[in-house]
Amino acid sequence: MNKVKIGLIGLGTVGSGVVKVLKDYPEVEIKKIAVKNINKKRNIENLDTSILTTDPFEIVNDKDIDIVVEVIGGTTPAFELLKTAINNGKHIVTANKELLAKNGQELFNLANEKNTAILYEAAIAGGIPIIMPIKTTLAGNKINKIEAILNGTTNYILTKMEEDGVSYEEVLKEAQALGYAETDPTGDVEGYDSAYKIATLATIALNRRVDINKIYREGITQISANDMKFAKELGYKIKLIAQALLKENNKVDVRVHPMLVPLKDCLASINGVTNSVVLEGFPVGRVMMAGPGAGEFPTASSVVGDILAIVRSLGAKDILPLMKCHHEINAEQIDIKETENKYYISITAMNTPGVIGCIGEICGKHHISLASVLQKGIEEGNTAQIVIITEKSIEANVLDAIDELKNNKNIVKINNLIRVME
Repeated sequence: MNKVKIGLIGLGTVGSGVVKVLKDYPEVEIKKIAVKNINKKRNIENLDTSILTTDPFEIVNDKDIDIVVEVIGGTTPAFELLKTAINNGKHIVTANKELLAKNGQELFNLANEKNTAILYEAAIAGGIPIIMPIKTTLAGNKINKIEAILNGTTNYILTKMEEDGVSYEEVLKEAQALGYAETDPTGDVEGYDSAYKIATLATIALNRRVDINKIYREGITQISANDMKFAKELGYKIKLIAQALLKENNKVDVRVHPMLVPLKDCLASINGVTNSVVLEGFPVGRVMMAGPGAGEFPTASSVVGDILAIVRSLGAKDILPLMKCHHEINAEQIDIKETENKYYISITAMNTPGVIGCIGEICGKHHISLASVLQKGIEEGNTAQIVIITEKSIEANVLDAIDELKNNKNIVKINNLIRVME
């Protein structure tokens, strides 16, 4: 049996997992692995160091390699490497969410032209199978809504804040010590990672090309222990949600930001580093998939699954046609100010008669109805914590009301504004 030759670019956590898992598949041979440092010690038993190279272009230009597996992340040099590989007729497996979000359209168009496959299951939700099900089992559905937790680091931080009643800063240090958060956690905690993932996921599920630059993104750094406590009292949990909606006018609303999730909603039960994707459409209704969204073996599971899908399709005239990208429509994306949501607004106000009425009057002036009001005890400086949940309102109106509240003599501070999942 002729073995299918693999070139692996990257031998970090995910790359190491891929090497370990592929040992159980004799039909595949890793011919070459590109690394930054050949002399670095690897936690891989019996690794053949003779196949290591520091030049990844050796892999994409090697005529004997059939499939290039890229797990280095980022756009440079990954974009040029994969473009070169596709031009050389090689199939691609990648876990690179940023590359797909920023350069996916060009790569997919080139792959269609060259009749090569690009598979990327690991780029969206780690070990959770989501792209292949959408392209195959769920292909008969019109998906119109995605709600997802796509980042394990932020979900871990928010879970610990809720369970232990501690600050964001305190939990972040713990997450970094445990290896759940990077030394520079910006990509996770500011929502970039989730935005890259929902850009590609929404493109596939909603059948429209989503522009990463038009996705509203907001991270979790402003979430406080008080927000977690108040949310719980009101019957919610706070989660970083990646959301995509196909509206009745065929416009698309794609965004990433914290949300108050009702305790009865399935996403409220997703804790720790677990990820979850909920799809809604016709005729299937509502489908939820959950599991490990990162890590050596969960991500390697998706990468190796993609490799084997290509291996078992080699020789076909049109390789994996169901998995190819044929999105011709660019999504008309809605600005966040045009969206309608329910809102949680946390306010520090002076403890003076009529202050709640004043807040209600300002909200009413901007066409915002209040669903509930929670006032806590008197604090230092004769102030009180007031938390309101609004009815569904237009974001632009809510922001105008916030601006007016900030300038009101009875309002000391607007502590936070968080959207509420229905």
